[in-house]
Amino acid sequence: MSHPDCRLNLRPLGTPRGVSSVVGPHGVGASPGDKKAKSKSVRGKKKSIFETYMSKEDVSEGLKRGTLIQDGDRDIFIDGVVARNRALNGDLVVVKLLPEEQWKVIKPESNDKETEGTDELDLPKELCGSHLPQQSVKGYNDSPDVIIEAQFDDSDSEDGHGNTQNVLVDGVQKLSVCVHDKGKEDADAPITKDESTSMSQDTRVLSEKSLQRSAKVVYILDKKHSRAATGFLKLLADKNSELFRKYALFSPSDHRVPRIYVPLKDCPQDFVTRPKDYANTLFICRIVDWKEDSNFALGHLAKSLGQAGEIEPETEGILTEYGVDFSDFSSEVLDCLPQGLPWTIPPEEFSKRRDLRKDCIFTIDPSTARDLDDALSCKPLADGNFEVGVHIADVSYFVPEGSPLDKVAAERATSVYLVQKVVPMLPRLLCEELCSLHPMTDKLTFSVIWTLTPEGKILGEWFGRTIIRSCTKLSYEHAQSMIESLTKKIPEKELPPISPEHTSEEVHQAVLNLHGIAKELRKQRFVDGALRLDQLKLAFTLDHETGLPQGCHIYEYRDSNKLVEEFMLLANMAVAHKTYRAFPERALLRRHPPPQTKMLNDLMEFCDQMGLPMDFSSAGALNKSLTKTFGDDKYSLARKEVLTNMCSRPMQMALYFCSGTLRDQAQFRHYALNVPLYTHFTSPIRRFADVLVHRLLAATLGYRELPDLEPDALQKQADHCNDRRMASKRVQELSTGLFFAILVKESGPLESEAMVLGVLNQAFDVLVLRYGVQKRVYCNALPLRSHHFQRVGKKPELTLVWEPEDLEQEPVQQVRTRGWGSFSRMPLWARPPLSSRGAFLLRHPCPACPAAPPAPPPPPLKHSSSRWAFSFYLRDPHGSPTLPPSGHAFPALPSLPWGPTAGRGRGSACPRRAGFSFWGSF
Repeated sequence: MSHPDCRLNLRPLGTPRGVSSVVGPHGVGASPGDKKAKSKSVRGKKKSIFETYMSKEDVSEGLKRGTLIQDGDRDIFIDGVVARNRALNGDLVVVKLLPEEQWKVIKPESNDKETEGTDELDLPKELCGSHLPQQSVKGYNDSPDVIIEAQFDDSDSEDGHGNTQNVLVDGVQKLSVCVHDKGKEDADAPITKDESTSMSQDTRVLSEKSLQRSAKVVYILDKKHSRAATGFLKLLADKNSELFRKYALFSPSDHRVPRIYVPLKDCPQDFVTRPKDYANTLFICRIVDWKEDSNFALGHLAKSLGQAGEIEPETEGILTEYGVDFSDFSSEVLDCLPQGLPWTIPPEEFSKRRDLRKDCIFTIDPSTARDLDDALSCKPLADGNFEVGVHIADVSYFVPEGSPLDKVAAERATSVYLVQKVVPMLPRLLCEELCSLHPMTDKLTFSVIWTLTPEGKILGEWFGRTIIRSCTKLSYEHAQSMIESLTKKIPEKELPPISPEHTSEEVHQAVLNLHGIAKELRKQRFVDGALRLDQLKLAFTLDHETGLPQGCHIYEYRDSNKLVEEFMLLANMAVAHKTYRAFPERALLRRHPPPQTKMLNDLMEFCDQMGLPMDFSSAGALNKSLTKTFGDDKYSLARKEVLTNMCSRPMQMALYFCSGTLRDQAQFRHYALNVPLYTHFTSPIRRFADVLVHRLLAATLGYRELPDLEPDALQKQADHCNDRRMASKRVQELSTGLFFAILVKESGPLESEAMVLGVLNQAFDVLVLRYGVQKRVYCNALPLRSHHFQRVGKKPELTLVWEPEDLEQEPVQQVRTRGWGSFSRMPLWARPPLSSRGAFLLRHPCPACPAAPPAPPPPPLKHSSSRWAFSFYLRDPHGSPTLPPSGHAFPALPSLPWGPTAGRGRGSACPRRAGFSFWGSF
């Protein structure tokens, strides 16, 4: 999609409470009583707000004739709730194009692709995002939108992303469905004959690219949205209405979900008489119907979660909203597990597997990990080469195909990693005991073993089932200390226990040998054109007693992480080739399409305007540009962080697919890795796709028959894995946001530098560098005397004139039309349930300036030419803010159509949704 809001909500943090996400002819948030008289026709019937869905037969016929679109391109704009026609985020829909005279006209001089009649500030992303499905994977050239990986695993690199806090939508084709935050629905206003004629004349003058194709939803193929939402209960406004005696109003925290009427019988018994007692109570509501004649859906109040802002109620709400099954495993499922404990490997398995128990094999994982599904080995050979092994837990041995355990694992599809816990795909007996490769215990594994030169050249490879006995459990910190100690022996007290058959020196040397080979593999990967976009990932320290966050830091990605990553990638690529050669119609692979063209073009234009010599011709060229363009000083690194963040936006998500459902093998390619074939094999404990790949590999090697799955059935399972993977990533994002908001709330202001990402006509976007948090700041929510937006050539310029602290003083404004801007000292604070505010404060010349001196004390009011940085100052809820004494023009950066979300916080009691409160909500 070319519209800025065509993606998942990046942040329910800060969504406005008390403002409906549903916009109809009566405006936003009007009560049923207010609309009662207007919603009836002369005959006493309610006026329809939404169109009736087309029948399946008419949809099928329309798709055949081409009058309807199911898998059209993403250059289709769906403007407003009425055009969205009750579809929710993630739903697979069929749309009908509107007449050309009703298409949006893109301002040709606009770099942010804003459309006529549409103020981009009124299009918060959390109100957007249904998407079109693909009719068939065959012949499907346009690929899904990107999902940016958040948790480090072997897929972080293969998707081209490092660690990041941003998520876009996955799934198949996608439409932008946008709702105006202020209740204006321009697209649904009637167009007069004169207006229509004028528009037609104007559009003939414009190039075809200046028209934004617009459409409306006519059918929902698959309601992928869970129809569950968390939020708050309110009484209806009109106490004299009939509805008041039957229903309460459920106000979802996610503004992509409409407000919902819920029967009073579902509500607490004393809710009507004591509604304020529940003002801070978080509920779960499920939509059961949404009539054509109502702005509001009908729902069932499923559960009271507890107090908003508390970790467990908020977490349960997140999991429920995204359809994560966090229930206990049923007895039927648990009966599939080995019953005689402690379990030991059956004797017959030793005759079927290669015995590697005497080899020096070890795991390298996060220090807190309990589901250890991969181990490494490195044996020096007499000729100077190495025998290197990747050993993966043989989960498929414990998950019989077609069993209740297999079915629930297939449905869950992935483990879900929250800040404080994991929702496992498999019962914990398997995840943390039987399958987990704990040290000094015999384990069943599936191994890939290579003969490698010290330079990483593959001389031979072997695949097979094995039995291993890990000699130790290393953390990334342990492995890093070994890498950094080339000759010095590490004291045994600083290492975990090692089995008596092996020594710490042997393990240390194996790590060093693996590190040496990994460096060569990595070097060659990037020479061959791979791309990695490293971004920031937050990690938390938690209080052992309360579970509350005590601090946070950016997760450091070091050589020990890179070591593991390289061999996991190597194993995944090897298995992809092995299974595809054996079963070219049945292989489960993973593809990564090239970046979205429109978004990439916008980014290229941006870089050109900023004088950045970036080459976007290939993944490798982009990686080299990012490596060479910037220096090592603080400001250059900050600019690189911002540009890396921007480069990640056009990237599409990697997808599982069945090789037999794609005709064009060129579409198998993996853009970020720049390889022809790739799959997931190395994490079967937490990804069901890997279990399927293990079964395919076993069939390839003759251990079993080919799984009884036709290509279409395998593709259906792949699609489900894609859906659940996206939901898992989104849940992890929200969990991180929740803990960060609570940390800021509990700790008070946290100061951090940030950079301006882009400038809009009434807002600007910033990236908080220390935490990787993106926010949009609205001018109309800041204590400004005035603000002015203009374009100097193609470059936007935003001037802010602040209200002076001393009313007798005149405000001073500065205008700057080029260069990148930087904020400094940005305290963050989560305000729920208080309604405090923050303000900007001019501090000192901007450190972004090449010649900027060290930060002096706050300067006098009079100044003329130097650049300035801002500081966020947060007041006590009952105090008064310190207001900035002067004005500032933000840098001339184009506002790109995929900028940060435009969410707004307005007093929610929930940190996850209210987010961080500044004078202007972000």
